[in-house]
Amino acid sequence: MVTLSLALLGAFAGAGVFAGLRVNLTPSYPLGLWRIEPLARDTAAGDRVFICPPPTPTFFAARERGYLGHGLCPGWFSPLIKTVVAVAGQHVFIDGHIAVDGVRLAHSSIRLVDAQDRALVPATNGIVPTGQLFLFSQFPGSYDSRYFGPIPAAGVLGLARPLVVLAP
Repeated sequence: MVTLSLALLGAFAGAGVFAGLRVNLTPSYPLGLWRIEPLARDTAAGDRVFICPPPTPTFFAARERGYLGHGLCPGWFSPLIKTVVAVAGQHVFIDGHIAVDGVRLAHSSIRLVDAQDRALVPATNGIVPTGQLFLFSQFPGSYDSRYFGPIPAAGVLGLARPLVVLAP
């Protein structure tokens, strides 16, 4: 009976993944069930997206620190839910807070240490390169582009739409 129950649970979970359903257990966005909505246009500033981080040393180190989990993205990373705040050609300035094209983002303070008192290094200022996105979450402890910089837009899985979530 236990084996059958586990098999059914695994089958439902697998079907949910292939149907574009994801469970968010991080505090960056409301906890609960989300859907990946296909995106039939270029990603734009203001879009909340599911995105696969690239398999780079920065993200492997972030997983070791517990900033992101294991999942089905390249490098076996879990996809991130983030809001796109800057696209190719926009200027990002990081100096205690984030500003995009001269406009400071609310709730964008930079932390120099994480919750475990380990050093965090902010990303560098600059123009977002072609094919890249600058990502952000208003959650103060979010691991986003303020620390890892722009990442490839090719990793976008689609728009992140909440289905059943707990209000913060």
